[in-house]
Amino acid sequence: MKAEIHPSSFSLHPSHPKPAFTGLRVLKNFPLEKIVPFIDWSPFFHTWELRGRYPSILNHERHGEEARKLFADAQELLQKIVSQKLIEPRGVYGLFPANRIGDDVELYTDESRAKVLTTFHFLRQQIEKTDGTPNWCLADFIAPATGNAPDHIGAFAVTSGLGLKELVEKYKKDHDDYNAIMAEALADRLAEAFAEFLHKRVREEWGFGKSEDLSTEDLIEEKYRGIRPAAGYPASPDHTEKQILWKLLDVERNAAIQLTESCAMWPGSSVSGLYFAHPDSKYFAVSKLGRDQMLDYHVRKGMPLPEIERWLGTYLNYDPAQFANQTPSPAPAA
Repeated sequence: MKAEIHPSSFSLHPSHPKPAFTGLRVLKNFPLEKIVPFIDWSPFFHTWELRGRYPSILNHERHGEEARKLFADAQELLQKIVSQKLIEPRGVYGLFPANRIGDDVELYTDESRAKVLTTFHFLRQQIEKTDGTPNWCLADFIAPATGNAPDHIGAFAVTSGLGLKELVEKYKKDHDDYNAIMAEALADRLAEAFAEFLHKRVREEWGFGKSEDLSTEDLIEEKYRGIRPAAGYPASPDHTEKQILWKLLDVERNAAIQLTESCAMWPGSSVSGLYFAHPDSKYFAVSKLGRDQMLDYHVRKGMPLPEIERWLGTYLNYDPAQFANQTPSPAPAA
């Protein structure tokens, strides 16, 4: 079943804010001190298998003392990393004219929208719903090309992992496994904080975020307009969409983040994704996918069906081996 949203079940917001710029911006040697205030500390404690939310975890009746010691040690190392610039944050991001074509989103070279720059491909929920809500697809949050409503989409990739390998190796050479693990945990938190900082900047540059008056806790709880979904996560489970993002932003050259053969990011303390500005945009899970959607998706994406089935294997609601003798539609040349 390939679920479609009936036009009357979902309507775009009448205003489509125009960003202050379109194209790429590169951030090199970015000041760590600007990122630190955006750290969400709760996952840091989870790294050490201490469950709870910051700051209340510091006063937990059973492991509050341990949490306080960890936090104090983390602050000491973080101050050293920042003051001595032991790691270098880098990032690249961009805002682009865009419109929806079915379940795809086309990005254009300029506001004339005459030439397609690249295309992102999305998947739609296939679950049967009885509450009247749409079967969501991320493309729904971009204005359709047929509606004469110019829209935009953003993309980003950031890292706090440059220099981390050398720092960790130094601690291990000194037989200091504790600080080696601490450095990795802090780099992960800084990468997420960088992503949060940059999303705030982008909302301001897009116009609709200029009036925000949100605390750090509000940002952690995502009490702002817009989302930044990442390829490989529930709303966009296809990791290979990162390859399109990497080419669009020239990520390896601009931010020194590489993609492995499995589309993992290296350095590992990195975050990437897309920016959607629609006020009703939300995170959701695509969930299980039917073969009819896979047949459609492999043609849209220009990837052989067996290959896309391999990438999305855990999301399929069918066994590809049962259709081994059937010839799917050939994928068009890219």
